[in-house]
Amino acid sequence: MPYVKIEVTREGVTRKQKQELIAGVTQLITEVLDKDPHLTHVVIREVELDDWGYAGEQVSVLREKGITAQRKQ
Repeated sequence: MPYVKIEVTREGVTRKQKQELIAGVTQLITEVLDKDPHLTHVVIREVELDDWGYAGEQVSVLREKGITAQRKQ
């Protein structure tokens, strides 16, 4: 019974995006580990920006400085 926990900052992840994560992770576990998708559990936990730190700063402070988690192109 695989259990996967995904933690993200609470910054507007939509219901559709969460569904895509759950489906994608379940498919990956099924393909790579040959596990039954009906026994695979995926939990998404959203964490407040004040409760997540990176490089010695709260993410809320980093966002105020204009530092985002968006992929650079």
